[in-house]
Amino acid sequence: MNVPRFPEFKSVGLEDRDVIQPYIDLYAPEVCEMNFANTFIWRQFDYPRFTFINDNLCLLFDPPNESDYFLQPMGCTDLPGTILTCLSLAPRLSRIPASFASRYCSGLRCAPDRDNFDYVYATSDLIELKGKKFDGKRNRINKFERCYAYKYFCLTPDHLQDCRRLFEEWLIGKDQANCTIQAQKDAIGEGLTHFEALRLAGGAIEVEGKIAAFSIGGRLSAETAVIHIEIVNPKYEGLAQLMNREFVRNELAAYALINREQDLGLPGLRRAKLSYHPHHLVEKYGISK
Repeated sequence: MNVPRFPEFKSVGLEDRDVIQPYIDLYAPEVCEMNFANTFIWRQFDYPRFTFINDNLCLLFDPPNESDYFLQPMGCTDLPGTILTCLSLAPRLSRIPASFASRYCSGLRCAPDRDNFDYVYATSDLIELKGKKFDGKRNRINKFERCYAYKYFCLTPDHLQDCRRLFEEWLIGKDQANCTIQAQKDAIGEGLTHFEALRLAGGAIEVEGKIAAFSIGGRLSAETAVIHIEIVNPKYEGLAQLMNREFVRNELAAYALINREQDLGLPGLRRAKLSYHPHHLVEKYGISK
């Protein structure tokens, strides 16, 4: 297969997985963006393209809500020089983990990007919900289980239509002109349509004969899974907590840690993610000249 060499770029497609994944595997990725499935399912929003500079894989993103950026170059040859080439093409590198920034970005501006810090949890915490700090989560789950009969099952592409229906219901009352809402809809469709090819895991909960919640995630590294998407019908109190627990318990229990991605600076989302008492946050930085 021909791969693009700088100055040529190629838009990321499903056919590129076998090219890109080995470079990701050179690392034990910490940030949720260093993940082929994540890049692919959001491609209609982020417009990812890639090239090779000094034999290093370089991924360039051009989302509509922020300036274009590269992820960290991936490879072993002249990474400092490759970074400078990237910065001649885009104003910044973004979502850069602290370990990479400290090793390769000296002499450049390095600013923490708190809104994009990833929340990482101990898998055992999310499954067991032990101790006083999780009293509220357990109480909500118990209330839901007292009120409703439900069924958890492993998600397959056959459930695409039902998941889209749930997402349409979830959209009611939201600003559907918002580009990120449409992007989320596209990402869900891509994740389910290409579920097997992307080697994703998924789970759903059926209540009153219909899918009322589902989650999609997969491998980030040998010890960490990442949850890309979670949609829950908000009318069922406690269902969000149950969905989180059951998905991790049934599909991701082999991993020691769960990355639940960032809060995007949204106060409600930040409170929700902090309420699960993360094991740690993955710090990310923006790099510029």
